[in-house]
Amino acid sequence: MKRKENASSQKLLGAYYTPKIIAETMVSWVREECFNNVLEPSCGDGVFLECMEMSGHWPVQGIDAIEIENEAAEKVERRFAAHDNCNVVNGDFFAFYHENGQRNTYSLIIGNPPYIRYQYLTAMQRGILSEILVTHGMKENKLINAWVAFMVACVQMLADNGTIAFVIPAEILQVAFAEELRLFLARHLTTITLVTFKKLVFPEIEQEVLLFIGEKRRDYEQTSIRIYELEDLDALHGFDINAQEFQPLGHVKEKWTRYFITSEEAGLLRDLSHDKRFCQFRDLGLINVGITTGDNNFFSVTEEIAERYELESVVLPLIGRSAHAHSIFFTSEDWQHNVKAGKKAQLVYFPDSVSYQDYPEKHKEYILLGEENKINEGYKCSIRDRWYIIPSVWVPDAFFLRRNNFYPKFVLNQCNAVSTDTMHRIKFNNGVIPENALLSYYNSIAFAFTEICGRSYGGGVLEILPGEMGNIVLPKIESIDCVLRKRLLRVIDDVVRNDKDIEVALNYIDAELLVRFLKIPADLCVMCRNIWKKMQSRRLNREHAV
Repeated sequence: MKRKENASSQKLLGAYYTPKIIAETMVSWVREECFNNVLEPSCGDGVFLECMEMSGHWPVQGIDAIEIENEAAEKVERRFAAHDNCNVVNGDFFAFYHENGQRNTYSLIIGNPPYIRYQYLTAMQRGILSEILVTHGMKENKLINAWVAFMVACVQMLADNGTIAFVIPAEILQVAFAEELRLFLARHLTTITLVTFKKLVFPEIEQEVLLFIGEKRRDYEQTSIRIYELEDLDALHGFDINAQEFQPLGHVKEKWTRYFITSEEAGLLRDLSHDKRFCQFRDLGLINVGITTGDNNFFSVTEEIAERYELESVVLPLIGRSAHAHSIFFTSEDWQHNVKAGKKAQLVYFPDSVSYQDYPEKHKEYILLGEENKINEGYKCSIRDRWYIIPSVWVPDAFFLRRNNFYPKFVLNQCNAVSTDTMHRIKFNNGVIPENALLSYYNSIAFAFTEICGRSYGGGVLEILPGEMGNIVLPKIESIDCVLRKRLLRVIDDVVRNDKDIEVALNYIDAELLVRFLKIPADLCVMCRNIWKKMQSRRLNREHAV
């Protein structure tokens, strides 16, 4: 992470100016009656003001344009000097809000708020940011970026029947630190429109952005949302923002990525969630993060390192990375294959019951090697009584990959292995048959919920945290015949082990397990497959975009 003194002035100010096509389009989306009194909380080079002027929608009462950077503010003031009702404030928006936020309201708030990380804010800005969040029922969070507080403050200053139109990071759709913001917006706005892009709008910062249009409308009884996904900025030409109907938006901290699917698809997933033939992953047992070693590179070792430092007595079989999982079963043969291939397939687990003085000399030598490389100074290691002893080590029944590409693997543990935090570990409840749990995951319904529950990033990776994994909906198959179960698992194992197209297995399992055994209508299975493919395709496009 960059220190503040080494960061560029552009990064410190979050100043990445808006392409004119975006400003023109967003101005064109605003209802005419909203061009009354306007706030531009971070006006930059004045592109939104210019587009309002050119479109003939200059505010009737006037505009407050805030800009922290001196030179930019002076240019904007000179450019729009002919407008008596253009008030350019050269200052910090947080300070402006602190002085005016309780008494000023605006019919339109428009702009591109700065993307400034918490550590780059001044002490005063952090104080006001915290005040904004706490005052509106949200928690202070050092992960929160300045744009979040901009949105909360501006929604407060939005008049009834007003519109807020912002360019913001696409992380609002799914990241954990934006959960409370999503809930806040759902409670205070009546309609929300989001326009996303497959290609990067600001390639210089590799930051996905979206266009956010929120309205306080008296004529809407229920909060609603709609999401569009366009190829790139060129697609804004001729784009009809009213082409799609709104969907009801729940007042919960859910991810908004689920609204990329249609109302019919959302209704199907909602019905399946309440279908007694299904359960959630968390109902099967304990889901926990893998072992937090503090430094996987040090604690995960090859056979050669284990022999050099005579660690054979203090290592455990390890499935350390997704590439180590060759199938839906992790067997002794799979582990031995990884060992012989020179992979870091063993976890160093020094005993807590033996004092350091009684450790073998070679073990002490390896620990000293870690200290020479400052492993002991890392945060996770430094807070331990003995930095080289890993806590919370236990053998799980199964593993679930935390980060994935095409689909997450769910793997049964058949060789008493452990895993690092690259995987989640599962301990099944009493009475749960591990093979039944395994089979219940590999089908189109579970895969659709996996994409909906997880989150994606710019590189196309799907990440699933333990709580999100627990929300995945699975079919209940306790009464399945063991012969049929074995046959179906053999099909999945062959596909995964030989790196075949996973849809070959899904076609077979959907037909045999979902349709024939559980009597799920085939068209519903097809809809779930389409949901999975749609959401998977969207996040994989992020990989190509970056």
